[in-house]
Amino acid sequence: MRIGVPREIKNHEYRVGLTPPSVTELAAAGHEVFVETGAGLGIDFDDRDYVRAGATILPSPAEVFAATELIVKVKEPQPAEIALLEPRHILFTYLHLAADKPQAEGLMRSGATCIAYETVTSPSGALPLLKPMSEVAGRMAIQVGAHYLEKEQGGRGILLGGVPGVRPGRVAILGGGVAGLNAAQMAVGQRADVTIYDISNDRLAELDTYFGSQIKTVYASKAAIAAAVANAHLVIGAVLVPGAAAPKLVTREMLKTMKRGSVVVDIAIDQGGCFETSHPTTHDDPVFEVEGVIHYCVANMPGAVARTSAFALNNATLPFVLKIANLGAEQALKADPHLARGLNVAAGKIRHAAVAEALALPYSA
Repeated sequence: MRIGVPREIKNHEYRVGLTPPSVTELAAAGHEVFVETGAGLGIDFDDRDYVRAGATILPSPAEVFAATELIVKVKEPQPAEIALLEPRHILFTYLHLAADKPQAEGLMRSGATCIAYETVTSPSGALPLLKPMSEVAGRMAIQVGAHYLEKEQGGRGILLGGVPGVRPGRVAILGGGVAGLNAAQMAVGQRADVTIYDISNDRLAELDTYFGSQIKTVYASKAAIAAAVANAHLVIGAVLVPGAAAPKLVTREMLKTMKRGSVVVDIAIDQGGCFETSHPTTHDDPVFEVEGVIHYCVANMPGAVARTSAFALNNATLPFVLKIANLGAEQALKADPHLARGLNVAAGKIRHAAVAEALALPYSA
């Protein structure tokens, strides 16, 4: 199969759909890979690295799309890229359509087969292609939250770990999944006072066993979340409903109870965000203030640590790219029900029930 890797054009997105080692694997399997010039520069791979791996370099995204069948990206296609898609194309990337109706409608008009990393499942029901970026985002959430708590950044002037004789900062993590777990690991490492909130008692029990006395766990009732927001210096929104829009767990009224200079980090912003006051931001302009509370809502957080993120993502996606390339989309989706759950759009129709419901569009099985 002919596989295309365009350069990512979303604001401050430096990751790349395929690294040179991934290209080597695909070339060894008999596939042709076409990479847009400069696609790997953000992670310190130049065109020569890709040529040595077996790729052909093309000068423009238009030529990459025209020459190939399978397009492998990182972030959702931008309008200029959607315009290059045709019914013959297979698009494999993060889509996050539940919070982006214009993108969904554009993909429907293209007629392309669009498979979203974030809804591919594993035999256990986990989300293996979302997991590596959730790990990165969870760990980054504490890093950026600690930064914006500094007085110079407009924060309250809190050191998360405190010092002898001074209490540590209080961190509330909404959601105990992969992102929440990784956020907790980092917060515990900084000696913060950490509480995780979740609606699964089984998951809370797992987290309690994993962390022991290092954290506290609380069932995420509305009252508990309201109390968490009022008392925390840093709130991490790490909830996920696969394929669907994130629930709005924190209202503006709750936000008003937070101390001035506190920080919220909305990891769920790709799916619309879990704070009522959230809206997507970029690495160019990452924060804004509402009710005296700093909001960090960057929609591609892992792009800031692009090299780590690109390798972690490729480790997870490459087996699926190989499967699609070896079998073609139709046979690959039939052969692997977990990959089939990644199908979001095909032949002009929404093919994922949660996406259709979130966007109020017809669903086609």
